Amino acid sequence: MKIEKLNTDVLIIGGGTAGCYAASYIGENSGYKVIVAEKADIKRSGCLAAGVNALNAYISDGHTPGDYVEYARKDAEGIVRDDLLLTIAEKVNAVTHDLEKKGLVILKDRDGNYVTRGWRNVKINGENIKPILAENVCRQKNVKVINHINITDLKKSGDSVTGAYGFSVREKKFFEIDASAVIIATGGAAGLYRPNNPGFSRHKMWYPPFNTGAGYAMGIRAGAEMTTLENRFVALRCKDTIAPTGTIAQGVHAKQVNSDGEVYETKYGLTTPERIYGTVEEKRAGRGPCYLKTKGISKEAESDLYKAYLNMAPSQTLKWIESGRGPSEDNVEIDGTEPYVVGGHTAGGFWVDTGRRTTVKGLYAAGDVAGGAPQKYVTGALAEGEIAAKTVISDLENSKPSDNLKSADIFKSYLDHFNRTDSTITCEQAEEAMQKTMDEYAGGIGSDYRYNEAGLKIAERRIEEIEKLAGRLRADDMYDLLKIFELKDRLTVCRALIAHLSARKETRWHIFGENADHPVQDAKFLCYVNSVLKDKKIKVIYRPLVKRSGYLHSEAQEMEADT
Repeated sequence: MKIEKLNTDVLIIGGGTAGCYAASYIGENSGYKVIVAEKADIKRSGCLAAGVNALNAYISDGHTPGDYVEYARKDAEGIVRDDLLLTIAEKVNAVTHDLEKKGLVILKDRDGNYVTRGWRNVKINGENIKPILAENVCRQKNVKVINHINITDLKKSGDSVTGAYGFSVREKKFFEIDASAVIIATGGAAGLYRPNNPGFSRHKMWYPPFNTGAGYAMGIRAGAEMTTLENRFVALRCKDTIAPTGTIAQGVHAKQVNSDGEVYETKYGLTTPERIYGTVEEKRAGRGPCYLKTKGISKEAESDLYKAYLNMAPSQTLKWIESGRGPSEDNVEIDGTEPYVVGGHTAGGFWVDTGRRTTVKGLYAAGDVAGGAPQKYVTGALAEGEIAAKTVISDLENSKPSDNLKSADIFKSYLDHFNRTDSTITCEQAEEAMQKTMDEYAGGIGSDYRYNEAGLKIAERRIEEIEKLAGRLRADDMYDLLKIFELKDRLTVCRALIAHLSARKETRWHIFGENADHPVQDAKFLCYVNSVLKDKKIKVIYRPLVKRSGYLHSEAQEMEADT
């Protein structure tokens, strides 16, 4: 195996939405050297790989950034970071205009104004949004992009992060990268639970299946504090195709109805989790399947839906065409997905200060891995990438400590998987065992998203057993090695998630955190559930709500609460 050692000022792990914008900002506004480490190819990677048809965070119609904070707080039942949300909301319009200057097509009306859906959303032709972001990164002379590299571990010296280790997905090559600052901008965690479509179609899911929680996992292992992982995300989607429902709900004002044709969405509430909760409860009561009521819409509206889904979820348009019956003739059946951990929609991720510093010196987080600020979407991730980049530039005056993590130990952990002869199962079998465990005992689809303390204890024990099996898996090539380390990352996230689910002894969010032992909200838990890995155990920390800007980690205080 070849070993390539690199040195840079800033290492950005993940070349998705936030990573691209952070790299571009540092490239355009400083002379610091930047390396972007991307597991796939930066031109078509991350959540924007295939494009989107709207930007879901844009403030219009006389509304203010403060209005956006209130909207997000209400949707998250109070568990948000006001400082993080406000700094994002103050930037979403500016980054939208910047994207337009870079070539993104934003739809406009006859007067030249953006075409909006409500006051938080603008329509775009976004099939090329990721290439636009990637091309801008590649134009920066001081930015180097390394595609097809999987980062597994952070380098540490004492309490500081000083780089990272990884391996090529395609070549027999290991990487050791020294850096003065590291920004984690990887995706959230998909594939922890058994999906809607197991087996051959298991990767037909809401969130990208290649986002495995790697950023969370390497941060957890490095001792970084995490927050609100228990605020999982479950998407309400078109059944089978797992296509978005918001385009239908907002585009033709379709109501949620049960099999009797009754509108039920107002009975349970209109927040994101409540819409899914109502769907689950109607089905449990024998009034399923559930639908978005589209029958009777005009042919013009139907044609608009066909076009909209071709931009982001072609399988839904193909389903309509192949069946010979479009949404004007049949209502669209809906269902919930399996749970995900994703800080761009809910609030789970790294505990960061207002500048997006994590609790480990030299390590920063932006986008889906940064916790505390739900409802980011695309423009929020871009804004957070810029915020983290600005902080890094201001912090780089500090001297870089020397590394004390032996690269030989990390590289040996890679080689061990090629040399294993005692493996009795495959990586795929271990992954299925993990998903089955999480589905049955940690609130997956199979249990209507409910969990209890007894089940979580079983899940914790079984995940630890699967972790031991994962350490003995054999790799025959670099792709095998990639799959093994993706599984290891998911298992690390599972352990932390189970600890968080158990620690919040209430049901603050229906479906997202449906605790059967504690089915109602408890004012005692109007706080953040945080955690840190110490001595190989997940330690839970309760922190009070942050209500002001400029939060620093030195100001944090633990709450007096039972763990």
